[in-house]
Amino acid sequence: MSFLKDIIPPPGIVRLLAVSNLAKTCAHGVLMSISVLYFTRVVAIPAERVGLALTLGAAIGVLSSVPAGRLADVRGPRPVTVTLMVALGVAACGYALVDGFFGLVAATAVVLGIESAAHAARGSLLAGLLPSAERARALAFMRATANVGVSLGAVAGGLGLLMDTKAGYIGLILAAGALFVVSGLAFLRVPSVPAAPKAAAGPKLPVLRDRAFAAVSLVNAVLVMSDALLVVAMPIWISEHTSAPPAFFTVMLLVNTAAVILLQVRVSKGADDVPGGTKAWWRSGIVLAGCCVLFAVSEGQAVWLACAALLAGTLVHVLGEMLHSAGAWSLSYGLAPEHAHGQYQGLFEMSTKLGTTVAPLAITLVLVGLGGWGWVVCAAVFLAAGQAALPVVRWAERTRAEPVLETSNSES
Repeated sequence: MSFLKDIIPPPGIVRLLAVSNLAKTCAHGVLMSISVLYFTRVVAIPAERVGLALTLGAAIGVLSSVPAGRLADVRGPRPVTVTLMVALGVAACGYALVDGFFGLVAATAVVLGIESAAHAARGSLLAGLLPSAERARALAFMRATANVGVSLGAVAGGLGLLMDTKAGYIGLILAAGALFVVSGLAFLRVPSVPAAPKAAAGPKLPVLRDRAFAAVSLVNAVLVMSDALLVVAMPIWISEHTSAPPAFFTVMLLVNTAAVILLQVRVSKGADDVPGGTKAWWRSGIVLAGCCVLFAVSEGQAVWLACAALLAGTLVHVLGEMLHSAGAWSLSYGLAPEHAHGQYQGLFEMSTKLGTTVAPLAITLVLVGLGGWGWVVCAAVFLAAGQAALPVVRWAERTRAEPVLETSNSES
């Protein structure tokens, strides 16, 4: 029973947040599993142009996060979050209306722009709902739930792929939109959080002048690129550089998903404040460098040895991934002023999107161009990022200063 406490969210606010996240990530799983085939087979957009459109749309969309976080801070995060999540559901349904390349760019920019805005607003809401000592554990439950949601969504999307009809694809797109709406409406069940007191003096967007926090966010952008090691690079690596069967990639994904569901909360223990989060990032860099070495060892080996190295690398990789996530939650909240959580979460979200957008192309080019030595380059990058976390976070801590706040907030 004690083990279940690390898997099932406790009743109350944390469980409501996890349910909301389950609906949201289930919608993501549906869209991730069907989007490329829908746009290539039904809308008849060439595959390479689909990838370009999704990248361009993502690059445009992330610009909304900081302004939306500011809006959540000054107007109150719950109504802003609910409104944006409902808008996200409506916008996602717009994918069914796309009829060409430019329409896909526009739809993706709108959807991801609203999603980035909603994530920043939700960050402000979580800061108001959860005491600082409880945030890391609550967010660990949310990440574990997210893996369940993505898996369920992918299964539903897979059923749609079996049907392979326009009506089936559109039905799944509309279902994903409805799940986003459900995710947003779930926040109506949590207590309202008042608007944050505004600073009596200083810029309205202090996060844009906070170079130390920007440096922390840059470290985050590098460490979050580790996701692409498994999802993007591994299918190419297995098929072109190892004797392992291509289907072994599915085993690796299942191991990754199961590990996050079962162990994320446990791994996050001790990372519930800034020192703990910093240590988690430092360890993450070392562990991710280790997984790169194990993946490199799989090249040119017998089938059983290649599979063993890949499986070991997967286990080490998911540990590094979980350590990064635990540290990210603690640092993004712990280094943000209490009156500006929304905009700080917005900038941190931008760094995450930057890393996930750049990673597929960067890591693929390194591995294709350098082969096994590409893993050495990746290991060095992750190791350097983890080591950089220590001085960068110390810099950020030295530059934290509590502003003078107004006694009343007319903007609320």
